[in-house]
Amino acid sequence: MTRRSFLTYAGAIAAFRNDSLNLIEKLVAQVKPEAEDEAFWMQVREAFTLDPVLVNFNNGGCSPSPRIVQETLRRQLELSNQAPSFYMWRQLEPEIEDVRKRLARNFGVDPEEMAITRNASESLETCLNGFDLERGNEVLCTDQDYPRMITTIQQRVRREKVKLVQVKVPPAPATHNELVEAYRSGITPKTKLILVCHVIFMTGQIYPIHDIVALGREHGIPVIVDGAHAFGQFPIAHKDLLCEYYGTSLHKWMLAPVGTGFLFVKKERIPQLWSLMASSAEQAGDIRKFEEIGTHPAANHNAIGEALTFHELIGADRKADRLRYLRKRWTDRIINEPKVRFHTNLHPAFSCAITTVEIKGIEPGKLAEWLLGKHGIFVTPIGHSEFQGIRVTPNIYTTTQEIDRFAEAMLVACREGAG
Repeated sequence: MTRRSFLTYAGAIAAFRNDSLNLIEKLVAQVKPEAEDEAFWMQVREAFTLDPVLVNFNNGGCSPSPRIVQETLRRQLELSNQAPSFYMWRQLEPEIEDVRKRLARNFGVDPEEMAITRNASESLETCLNGFDLERGNEVLCTDQDYPRMITTIQQRVRREKVKLVQVKVPPAPATHNELVEAYRSGITPKTKLILVCHVIFMTGQIYPIHDIVALGREHGIPVIVDGAHAFGQFPIAHKDLLCEYYGTSLHKWMLAPVGTGFLFVKKERIPQLWSLMASSAEQAGDIRKFEEIGTHPAANHNAIGEALTFHELIGADRKADRLRYLRKRWTDRIINEPKVRFHTNLHPAFSCAITTVEIKGIEPGKLAEWLLGKHGIFVTPIGHSEFQGIRVTPNIYTTTQEIDRFAEAMLVACREGAG
């Protein structure tokens, strides 16, 4: 099978979601491209509908979906609009059970532990609001967690007089143990809940989830894992994490439609966790109680199946290898520049696609605007009380030409400024 036929065939087999995994295994066995195989990765790029002018390096915010995902979404929306209450509820909505099974298989858990949500925020707010807490109880996280999650805890602080405890963590730690010990330092007899990011949105730092979950278990404290920037970026299996609560978005690295995510809750923990929106007493132990959001389009969550097929065809390991290769290509070009400072540990065990870099003397917002206006490169400014920079997040459709274009622009900014 040729590389060109690889993605052509991907679209054909995407419809066979129930039986496709065996076919995928056979297909990938015949096609083994390396991270540097530009001919193959150009075929991956052609599977997307992209702006040929803009270089999108903010895939950490939201990634585009491949054509097969867009077409499924469009087709199901068109069908549902012929008679929404019939086609959407009777024919399309039941397909969520197939998506549930496939997501569960990908994560390595029981389908009855997998809720389909609209994003990581919904999943994590379900957990952060779902535990019974009392006045004076403490919720522990870091000073680099996602703002919406901090806001969620702060509302409980205002409403129920619980306490938010944020420990400081280094943006680019030399060891994972630094992160574990930071959490350990924040635990007190009043700590009743821990929130931890699998990948920090500001820097791309990968956290040692297994060790932090073990720390929580040692003290009898539930640990909620924010997987918004992890799932789909590099290989992830629940057996390596052993967490009981995990929420993520699927419109980032899994390339699913905007407004899709999942919440994993260990089966024996479901009855004790309140749903974000009201559910019946009879649903107490049912993972579907976390999907009680009222009328919503079935097309969005059904198209997750096509995104999973695309992901599995390429392979999680192959994706991560490509992302790290692209990152190394541009970081190697500028790493020795005197004004450059990385706020991401570039070792593969600590990060993958997401990288935050600072050019000393240039304000991140100004650098981002210069890159966009002068070079057509879209990045995200990052500001923190202890570090700042631009967050750079290519994806698997990114070309080496785009990477080189960015590296050249950064060299100019380092040596001549961004004026």
